[in-house]
Amino acid sequence: MDRTILHCDMNNFFASVELLSLPELRGKPVAVCGNPENRHGIVLAKSQEAKAMGVVTAETVWQAKKKCPGLILIPPHHKEYSRYSKMINEIYARFTDQVEPFSIDESWLDVTASRTLFGDGKTIADRIRKEVKEELGLTLSVGVSFNKIFAKMGSDYKKPDATTVITRENYKDLLWPLPAGDLFTLGKATAARMETIGIHTIGDLARTDRAVLASIFGKAGEQLYDYANGLEHSPVAHIDDHQMAKSVGNGVTFRRNLETGDDIRTAVTALSDTVAARLRKQQVKCGGVKVDIKDPYFKTITRQKQLDVPTNLAEEISHAALQILRESWQEGKPIRLLTITGINLCREDEAEQMSLFAEKNARRQRTEQAERAMDSIRQRFGNSSITFGRVLKNDLWIGRPTGHGGPGDENDPEE
Repeated sequence: MDRTILHCDMNNFFASVELLSLPELRGKPVAVCGNPENRHGIVLAKSQEAKAMGVVTAETVWQAKKKCPGLILIPPHHKEYSRYSKMINEIYARFTDQVEPFSIDESWLDVTASRTLFGDGKTIADRIRKEVKEELGLTLSVGVSFNKIFAKMGSDYKKPDATTVITRENYKDLLWPLPAGDLFTLGKATAARMETIGIHTIGDLARTDRAVLASIFGKAGEQLYDYANGLEHSPVAHIDDHQMAKSVGNGVTFRRNLETGDDIRTAVTALSDTVAARLRKQQVKCGGVKVDIKDPYFKTITRQKQLDVPTNLAEEISHAALQILRESWQEGKPIRLLTITGINLCREDEAEQMSLFAEKNARRQRTEQAERAMDSIRQRFGNSSITFGRVLKNDLWIGRPTGHGGPGDENDPEE
């Protein structure tokens, strides 16, 4: 018997939450964004009216304003988004204990065992939409299908405030005519490469020999073949399963461009401190460091480095990030945005691999004691109570040690 999987995706989530307290802006083009005067002018979310004018997530405010001169800009309130996300997932939990958040505004639900109580998948989806709207004043779109991939694509198929059911009988009619790039997890680069070999639609991909895809795209090709043909079977996690994050990072759009070695070292020190503190808070260590670099013309490169020993120490993350920058970025070339991310995470108790050299072990222990002492001071006296000397009194507008949405803390745009 097929499972019944829902994918619930809130409509224009950040903007919709903001409009709950700003009812006078309903029906107007609104965008949630950082402060453009401080160069944080990126659209994080937009209302349906702004979307209709061509405004898209992650573009700059000036680009959005060119499309929509009457665009109303409002700042983000991330604590409110988290609060509403929690309440939304609590509503989902009335129908099943298999609730797996995918992001702050998306979750998968397995309601297979709930059908005898609440009805079929569409009935449950419509009831969830009704309860969320009545209790919270927000809308969502729901995809209903027999696996997670098609459920996700169903929630994207029709918006806003809709339920789309994708079955074994209709998925070829609904999904196969779509561009290959619309298949969930298929990236732009892979889609462009597929175009060159005659794969234009999801149906083209589904009908391509699996072995041929594997020869060109490796294991990813086999996985995409399975996804296009409805052969994905991964389970929906239990609501009490706290899955470890895949990465922990922090990024900053600077008040001015980084242009000197001192600028870069200051920025890397502050960002590495943030990342390390977050890793320690989650009791994990990173096995690698990834650096994203964007220049003033919005050209971005991404580079990463594996570490010999997993770490959650700012000093070691900073060292790796600076090495990446030295090897990957031309000295003196300006940097507009920098993001440092700890990747390949493992739990602290799984990473107790000591260095071969006792002297280095002792140094690491001293460094860890110092950084954990900083954690304690911040917890007691606030995030900005202590930081590294290099970060003090900089004019880049960075240095909030654990980055909670203040200047110098780049927030991810809403999907």
